Amino acid sequence: MRAETIRHDFASDNTAAICPEAWTALEEANTNYAPAYGEDEWTAKVCRRIRKIFEVDCDVYFVFTGTAANALGLAQLCQPFHGVICHERAHIQTDEGGATEFYTRGAKLFLTNSSDGKIDLGQAERLFAQQVELHGHMMRAISIAQATELGTVYTPDEVEAIGGFARGHRMLLHMDGARFANAVASLGCAPKTITWKAGVDILSFGGTKNGVAAGELVIFFDKKSSRDFQYRVKQAGHLQSKMRFLAAPWLGLLNGDVWLRNARHANQAARELAQRLRNEAGMKNIFPVEANAVFVRMGDQLVRALHACGWRFCKFVEPDVYRLMCSWSTTDEDISMLVGDLDAIK
Repeated sequence: MRAETIRHDFASDNTAAICPEAWTALEEANTNYAPAYGEDEWTAKVCRRIRKIFEVDCDVYFVFTGTAANALGLAQLCQPFHGVICHERAHIQTDEGGATEFYTRGAKLFLTNSSDGKIDLGQAERLFAQQVELHGHMMRAISIAQATELGTVYTPDEVEAIGGFARGHRMLLHMDGARFANAVASLGCAPKTITWKAGVDILSFGGTKNGVAAGELVIFFDKKSSRDFQYRVKQAGHLQSKMRFLAAPWLGLLNGDVWLRNARHANQAARELAQRLRNEAGMKNIFPVEANAVFVRMGDQLVRALHACGWRFCKFVEPDVYRLMCSWSTTDEDISMLVGDLDAIK
């Protein structure tokens, strides 16, 4: 590979193109006229499809980004004096510019830590107990990521345990599902099993990392919590006038099992990449490969050499743990080229 070629194949699943089915659906929607602001047939079809997939009546809203989905969803649940328990590596804590605190007008994030990216309920209990009535924050929500930022996946039993904890403490459960499709594909379960049946009240369902160009869904399984949410979406600048162009790619993704097929492919590519890195380059996984992320240790000299070959990827944990992400479009050739360059460097 020529050094002047820059490759973002494993930098993030955000760097992949739009999947063919989403692109075709967008092209098909790009004809004639249609009602604006979500009154179109594509938006209605996506909402019906979501209710069918999750096997429950639920409220569905479109926003442009995952940050908006998380922050606006939590703002719908929380007052400024509320607290939200999450993992210290949760996206809402590390990568969303304080959006949750901004849109809730001051609700505080309370952090747990663990080696696998998952909420520790023992720590959650202690955080809850430390909030002295009236003098501390009123704990309102728990936010979990599925899959987690470390590429691990909550089992149905784990989600149910957290849901039970939330209900027992009169809290609500929010799920950041930026890679929800990868989690469902990994577990091989029905989507309802790790959402509303396990106690999840609100889900940010990600599409950008799974093949659409833009747009995430905010799904309220607790419909009482979604009252007037459309006004919050509008005020935040996330009500799309030409909504059919946000909805149509989702329709392409959700028809049949495209969304799961894309996720299965990304997960399988990650497992293949991890195996080849281990067998051919002697690089061990730092965290279990349960979704579409592979984490490995690399020294500065190796990273500089890979950068010189054109590869771009993300340092995730200091000082030397890097993340390699696979997507719906990752190919065996992509994997072979990266592993080949690693082998040549070493």
